[in-house]
Amino acid sequence: QMLSGHLQGRFLSLLSHLVGPQVVVDIGTYTGYSALCLAEGLAPGGTVHTIDVNEDLAPMVRKHIERAGMQDRIVQHLKPALEVVPTLPTPFDLVFIDADKENYPAYFHLVVERMRPGGLIVADNVLWSGRVTEPETSWDAETRGLAEYARLVKQDPRVTPVLVPLRDGLLVARVN
Repeated sequence: QMLSGHLQGRFLSLLSHLVGPQVVVDIGTYTGYSALCLAEGLAPGGTVHTIDVNEDLAPMVRKHIERAGMQDRIVQHLKPALEVVPTLPTPFDLVFIDADKENYPAYFHLVVERMRPGGLIVADNVLWSGRVTEPETSWDAETRGLAEYARLVKQDPRVTPVLVPLRDGLLVARVN
């Protein structure tokens, strides 16, 4: 569930190729697979900033990045995204959110003002195995965060969203 699958990886690569980004922000590194897929469509001189707090996985991620020959294009950040994102170069062209679900709304507020028009904000797991459709009284903090994120994106006039029912749901929002 935590790892982006092959089809989702190809979709992220496609989005990156369509955008041709200079600055990509990947919130939630895990194994580095999403960062590698997002890096495939980078414009010349572009960079993926991948952010995670899991220091135990960092050496493995670094090895994957080096094996793919992307060490000059992917920068690892080992701090909370809420601390790192404000320090990154702007504007962002493409953001992928796949981290602690209860902070998705905070991540949206943090990145939307830093996006270029036409950029994409992509959030993973928005269907949350159907839990977001259950009664609110049964929601945990993660489900509540995902539902609030979906509401925010749907109601925000700065973005045009579409739900892509791939795997556990991707909410793709184009910045107007």
